Amino acid sequence: MTKRGSELATRVVVGVALIALALAALWVGGLGFWLLVVVAGVLMMGEWANLAHAPEGQKRLAQYALCVPLAILAPGLAAGPGFLALGLTIGAAFFIGAVTRRPQLAGGALYIGLPVLALVLLREQFGLLTTFWAMALVWACDTGAYFAGRAIGGPKLAPAISPNKTWAGFLGGVAAAGLFAALLVPFGLALPLALATPVLAAISQAGDLFESHLKRVAGVKDSGNLLPGHGGVLDRLDGLVAVAPVAALLALVLAR
Repeated sequence: MTKRGSELATRVVVGVALIALALAALWVGGLGFWLLVVVAGVLMMGEWANLAHAPEGQKRLAQYALCVPLAILAPGLAAGPGFLALGLTIGAAFFIGAVTRRPQLAGGALYIGLPVLALVLLREQFGLLTTFWAMALVWACDTGAYFAGRAIGGPKLAPAISPNKTWAGFLGGVAAAGLFAALLVPFGLALPLALATPVLAAISQAGDLFESHLKRVAGVKDSGNLLPGHGGVLDRLDGLVAVAPVAALLALVLAR
């Protein structure tokens, strides 16, 4: 097997394992799902601090500060996803900014804390199907974008930020996510959420581009090296980080 083939195989195996872990936690719900997203959040906060070139002490401080609102999210043990957790997440960002004098590091508490809050909220208040939709539309978008980009190629989407992304891949990702959501409607997914899915797919790809911009500014290829073939946790979840708060907001609006 060539080096490229070996790298692709590693990427596929790790990707499938991560999806299996996410689905298992999603199925279990409760503390199991909370624990998975909280661990991912703490790891992403560390990677964000590395992208901001924060010293090790400030990196740890940011992770510890974010742990407070993340702990409050614990279903059945603490307040759960609600206004208290939201307020503490905002408070953690202000605290990090005041102590470190690093606005980018403080912004990481919101950039990572809000999606974690959103995912726990979706699972606790809207159930398995809606949370699966919010997570899996990102997977569908990534898959559609990859294959459409490879098969069609064409003009670049944002060559200064991510030279490999094309408009064909962007449209392929949007189409794949929209089709995926349509398949969920007969199983009970709310039609307005399905109709909003192409917009969320675009947001997912915008999140991917934003993280690519951060890495380019930081002068690194990946946000970390924890996941073979994928880089860091933030590399793997950049689209979901952007989508989750919007998906939760849409679900809340529809529930009124």
